Amino acid sequence: MKITFKLFASLAQYLPSDAVRNIIEIDIAPDTTVHEIIDRYHVPRPSAHLILINGLYVEPEDRDRPMLHEGDALAIWPPVAGG
Repeated sequence: MKITFKLFASLAQYLPSDAVRNIIEIDIAPDTTVHEIIDRYHVPRPSAHLILINGLYVEPEDRDRPMLHEGDALAIWPPVAGG
């Protein structure tokens, strides 16, 4: 099945070179977890801080269970620092 995968800020470097504006469409198996996608693209798990599926926050305890569906958008941001 196909989903849209988005990595923002410093995480964009982990996307393939053919990604357009930090977004790429990927093919995944129906039972793929968020952590499996993060690992496939070599994104350090501690750097994958804010994770959304279709704009809804994914709790850390849910990231190891299948929850993606055809056409979903998975977006990931690193931790934000500032003052």
